[in-house]
Order: sequence, then C-alpha cells, then structure tokens
Amino acid sequence: MIADIKIRNILYPLSLLYEIGVEFRNKLFDWNILPAEEFSVPVISIGNLAVGGTGKTPHTEYLVRLLAKKYKISVLSRGYRRKTKGFVLAGENVSAQSLGDEPFQIYRKFPEIIVAVDGNRRRGIQNLLKLPENKRPEIILLDDAFQHRYVTPSLSILLTESNCLFYDDKLLPVGRLREPAKNSSRADIVICTKCPESFKPIDYRIILKNMDLDPHQQLYFTSYLYKSLLSVFPENTFVKKESIERLKKESYSFLLIAGISRPQELIKQLGNYTSDLQTLIYPDHYNFKAKDIAEIAEIFTGIKNNNKMIITSEKDAVRLMSNAFVPEEIKAFIYCLPIEVAFREEQESLFIQKIENHVSNFKRNRILA
Repeated sequence: MIADIKIRNILYPLSLLYEIGVEFRNKLFDWNILPAEEFSVPVISIGNLAVGGTGKTPHTEYLVRLLAKKYKISVLSRGYRRKTKGFVLAGENVSAQSLGDEPFQIYRKFPEIIVAVDGNRRRGIQNLLKLPENKRPEIILLDDAFQHRYVTPSLSILLTESNCLFYDDKLLPVGRLREPAKNSSRADIVICTKCPESFKPIDYRIILKNMDLDPHQQLYFTSYLYKSLLSVFPENTFVKKESIERLKKESYSFLLIAGISRPQELIKQLGNYTSDLQTLIYPDHYNFKAKDIAEIAEIFTGIKNNNKMIITSEKDAVRLMSNAFVPEEIKAFIYCLPIEVAFREEQESLFIQKIENHVSNFKRNRILA
C-alpha cells in the first residue's frame, strides 16, 4: 500500500504534463485552429475517456442491430494493432490481421453492413462517402472515436464502466483516463456499462448525482447478456452452438483463454457454471504465438475430466481462427462466449427513441437545408 502511494506520487508530475498537453490540443480544436469536419450523413461516435474495455464493441453491435433494419450502415474503426495501413474496406480476403480483431469480429457477425478501418477517421469517412450509391452508407458508426476530434460527430456516446466511473478516476499514468473527466461534457449520451445485478435504485441515483451531467445529456445504464457458446472452428465439430447451462449440469471443466482488457467479468461469469475453471490470461489484443498455443494444448490435454472445453472471448476467437498453430485435435473443443448489451431500469425504449429521433431529425434538417 505504501509502495503504491509512493509510485503515485512519482507519477503525478507526469500526469500533470499529460493533462497540459491534452487540454492544449482540445483548445486548438475549440478555437478552430485545428480543423474539425462535419458530414452530410449521421455520424455516431462511440467512445470513452478511459483506456481499456468499457464495452465499445458490444454497444456498437447493439446500434448495428438497431439501425441496419432501416438504413445502410457502416462501422469505421482505426483497426488497432492491424498489420495494414491506410484505408481498408472489409471484403472476402480480410482477416483479423488486416482489419484488427474488433472490426473483423463485427464484419463476421454483420456481413450485410460496410466495415472499414482507417487511422485517419476523416479520410475514412470521405472514402466511405465516395462509394457507389448502392453501397454508400446512410449512417456511419465511429468506434472508439471520442478523442478523434478531426471529425465532429452528429451524436457522441460516451461509455464508462460501473466499477471504474470516470469521475472517480485519474489521468494517465496515475489512473486510466485519456483526458480529464470534465471533458465528458462533449458527449450527448453517457452510458454506465457492465452494471451488476446487485445494483439497487439508490446506486443509480448516486451515479446520476455524481455525474453532474449538463441539461442536454442523458444517462443510461447497461449490463451484459451472455449468449450460447459458439464453436470457433465449426467445421471441426457437430455442435456449433452449446448451452452453457447444460454444461453446468454435466460438470464440465473449463480452460479460459483471454487476451482482453479486464477479463475479470468473464472469469466471474464462467465461475457460475463450473467448479473447475483454469485461466490463461494474456495482454489485450494479444497475438498468440506457437509457444502459447502449445501451452494451451498441453494444459487442456492434462485436464482429467472427459467433459472439458476451451472457452474464449469473441475478440480472441477471431484471432485464434486464423492462427496456423492451433492443432486439429483441440479445435473441436474451442468455443467463444458471445455477449450482447441489455439496458437497465426499463431504459431501452427511451434509448431507441433517442437514436431514431436523432437520425430522422438529421435527415429532415439536411433536406430543409
């Protein structure tokens, strides 16, 4: 404890310098010295103030499910840790290596929408709007773009984890914040994610009070719904989808492989379904090497229970499925646990109405203009 305090004291000057740099950059945008561009279609940004997993991908997927029924949707991401550069449009020959794991995950789940990556989001949007009319998106979702101020979104959604809310956090490197908590004022919508089942009405009221949101901002609360397990290599198994509740009844042993930010939630969830859970935890967006796969296979083979399974996240799954080192003999046992967003406090209809009103009003205002 004393050592942690000493480390924090050493890091505070660095945190102060970081804040000066971030705030100076933001002022350049506020003063129109650095250019920010608006576009002719709704651009909805989903981002956060903190580093790490606040749930951007599941919330982006929720918006895709909501909007793709009526509109041509595009998801634009920077493609973190991809092995390509510039603008890349998802197509038949893309992979997690060429798009990044999260955009590739979205592309596989929603092949009917347009998925693209570009570190320069402004250029990425410009390229999307140059597509032929039958493919040109009517709505663009920007993944992890709260700090990308060269684009002015028509609607900005800010995510913050319920167990690490931005108003209780500190700037890097002392805490996890990319910019000061007060900059949450740029958001139109704030979503408190990963709310536990144990939350009581008083917990929601306390968070709402501490957020101290501006009048134009709305606060929503969400949690995760865990769906049926899906085979990562379906060609190697007869069972493509598996109920995790059934595995609990049959006393399965699980080996969890997780290269994600903050895997504690996934560990806790799987602990509800087995008394024998082993874990191998890797850094976020980790690219599994031959020695890692060999270790996974060795540990899994060593599990004595005949009822056993390797479980991973969706993000890890898209990296494993193209990994040449995964041996055939364990492919049939590798499953991923998909997650979806569920709104709390009967807020879903309010959120849907907010999004639909934004899109329809944007289109109406463009026609009038």
